[in-house]
Amino acid sequence: MTRTLIHGGLVITASDEVHADVLIEHGRIAALAAPGVLTADRTIDATGKYVIPGGVDAHTHMELPFGGTFASDTFETGTRAAAWGGTTTIIDFAVQSVGHSLREGLDAWHAKAEGNCAVDYGFHMIVSDVNEHTLKEMDHLVEEGVTSFKQFMAYPGVFYSDDGQILRAMQRSAENGGLIMMHAENGIAIDVLVEQALARGETDPRYHGEVRKALLEAEATHRAIKLAQVAGAPLYVVHVSATEAVAELARARDEGLPVFGETCPQYLFLSTDNLAEPDFEGAKYVCSTPLRPKEHQAALWRGLRTNDLQVVSTDHCPFCFVGQKELGRGDFSKIPNGLPGVENRMDLLHQAVLDGHISRRRWIEIACASPARMFGLYPKKGTIAPGADADIVIYDPHAEQVMSAETHHMNVDYSAYEGRRTTGRVETVLSRGEPVITEREYTGRAGHGVFTPRSTCQYLT
Repeated sequence: MTRTLIHGGLVITASDEVHADVLIEHGRIAALAAPGVLTADRTIDATGKYVIPGGVDAHTHMELPFGGTFASDTFETGTRAAAWGGTTTIIDFAVQSVGHSLREGLDAWHAKAEGNCAVDYGFHMIVSDVNEHTLKEMDHLVEEGVTSFKQFMAYPGVFYSDDGQILRAMQRSAENGGLIMMHAENGIAIDVLVEQALARGETDPRYHGEVRKALLEAEATHRAIKLAQVAGAPLYVVHVSATEAVAELARARDEGLPVFGETCPQYLFLSTDNLAEPDFEGAKYVCSTPLRPKEHQAALWRGLRTNDLQVVSTDHCPFCFVGQKELGRGDFSKIPNGLPGVENRMDLLHQAVLDGHISRRRWIEIACASPARMFGLYPKKGTIAPGADADIVIYDPHAEQVMSAETHHMNVDYSAYEGRRTTGRVETVLSRGEPVITEREYTGRAGHGVFTPRSTCQYLT
């Protein structure tokens, strides 16, 4: 087995920045040492570059069926794009359909992913049908390394769970060590507002943001926190987008509750201005929770600095503008919900470092270490330390790029960040020591990525 040495770079983790050489053996990090001490068969020159852990994107939806169509990225195209963006682990969502078992849903997602992924992957389980059998299955999934379960307060008739179902699942997770992930929006109330808006002839994409009110995100966040408190269970709120929802999380954390929050690049960098773009272009930006007015961004950045929000994931769920987003022409409620972003996250967050929103180490924390800890992958993933998987990115902090559908590798016909100039770019990516991107060339292969079982949330031990 070849020994690989990455030399000359600045190694950045969530806790340290140090000029060090990194030795890789048997797919793992064998040692870090002062420059010039170690030798190897193969050398990668990282002079003037950052050496960072591969990103962990804890929220993706490859091949997700939604709104009469499917997310346009397969596990093959989506994980390849993830690698191009410096992400070496994704955690995708297997879906339980109502009337079916968790096992059926999980097996279906294993079948989609196995042999097709360029980088490693895990699964969360979407629980759509809470019953005695489902609750027992949750225990078995935790034992298998699927240790987190997503529920929806939104999408009545599709994924929706009522408060009783949510409470029962939370009680079970309190016993088996699992983590409940919540899509916190009051879907019952939102459906009323959708119906009223359409009756008034308000059909354009911008109304998607207007009916999914920030107060209904805050109300659902508050309710989820209280249900978790009653159940004695931890809670992770996904894709937090609104000032008022951040306030609910901060209040709960100030009370010492095991409550966690995630936001996504679209809420940090995009806004309702995008939803209001003319000629149906706003449909490109329809996702749920929705984009908010720009003034919400300050609260999200502050939450990331104060650790009231711990993770930035993408909620990558791409639908092509032509033929998919267009399903909602004349009725915003029929636009498939989701944005592409798995390739953009690490670069956008590096730009946030340059813009003064976060520090370099916080960049690595919210994009690599915290998601790995949150979902039981640390220190195998999310850091550069002896014994960790050699998931490593050589990152050029000075290279400039323009984000565009012309140059991205996601299987979608538009970029949510079209024309945006950023500084910083992935140069080389290793997954378990194997080169997936080599000096801006794809050298990986479908099937290199493997399913990675997870332990339970490491913030609770």
